[in-house]
Amino acid sequence: MLENWLRPINTEKSAALPLNKYQLGSRITRFEKTLPNVKKVKVAIIGVGEAAADSVREELYQMSCPFRRLKIADLGNVRKQDHSFIIPLIKELVDGKILPIIIGHDNFLTQAQYQAHQSFQKSLNMTIVDEKIHFHPRLSEDEGLFLNPILNKADSDLFNLSHIGCQSHFVDDNVFDALEERNFECVRLGKARADLPELEPIIRDADLMSFNLAALKRLEVPGVDGATPSGFFTEEAAQISRYAGMSDKLKSIGFYGVNPDLDRDNASAKVTAQLIWYFLDGVFNRKSDFPVSTQGLTEYIVDFKSYNYQITFWNSSKSNRWWMQVPVKTGKDKRRHRLIPCSYADYQMACEEEMPERLLKAHRRFGK
Repeated sequence: MLENWLRPINTEKSAALPLNKYQLGSRITRFEKTLPNVKKVKVAIIGVGEAAADSVREELYQMSCPFRRLKIADLGNVRKQDHSFIIPLIKELVDGKILPIIIGHDNFLTQAQYQAHQSFQKSLNMTIVDEKIHFHPRLSEDEGLFLNPILNKADSDLFNLSHIGCQSHFVDDNVFDALEERNFECVRLGKARADLPELEPIIRDADLMSFNLAALKRLEVPGVDGATPSGFFTEEAAQISRYAGMSDKLKSIGFYGVNPDLDRDNASAKVTAQLIWYFLDGVFNRKSDFPVSTQGLTEYIVDFKSYNYQITFWNSSKSNRWWMQVPVKTGKDKRRHRLIPCSYADYQMACEEEMPERLLKAHRRFGK
């Protein structure tokens, strides 16, 4: 079935790279002539737009491969770049328990990524890393607002949106107000950079992630449309990418924005390759705790004596990560959202009888 959507990698380009055995390009399975057997593959690289994807491959293949037990395949490039063509491909991969890494120029592909998940899973959590919020409650999709059809749909399956790295000088206050009214997470660039570890619980809650390279400083990614002087450094973006890889819940990720026509010396492709490498490192180091298994989780109950109220926290002995339980009754489709990722700081706050903001927002998202 996958052959219907994919075309092989350009072998002239891949063969031109002198790769050693320790390098990633020598260790992964590649679709060069015939589609490889993906039965045991855990992660698949997919290009949407050959030029952009190949520029990233050229850099990624030359990186080391310390995660040899992780079965990775490069399945080449999609035959067509329109959204309706890409949606069933992502669904097919995720259905087969393969995590797709999508490399593309256009961050409008976020729509296709979301719609693919929507086709098999209800009540979704999505995380976007971007300098702008491509949504406005009063403007139309024609303005380049690809999140509008997702957020404005009356029967939307989006349970939570977490937006990381937005810059206030690009965002209308009406947008911030609209997201706040829906109890969505919005972490502005300054706050995100000031406390990077606090992003980990937010990212851990996502079913899918869209990473626009324009969220980085233009000096870091000169070959990305829309990149500006302010943004994340590569090291910070790599940590965010690794957090995403470590999340057992995440089922797909897209890295969008590289424009090879602007990318002098392949600088932005190099950065994108680094982000993918750290994402793979995160996947390799997954701990298979919640939602894969609740084994190894230790329960902590915190009493709010002043309010005759209790909050239950869970800590994983495998990863030392924390979750807290939202005390609500809900239907089957939203039951998995009751245990939300949090940080040790949230637990400490609760021990001081202060209600964590993360819990309050989650509680309101259930309509309680």
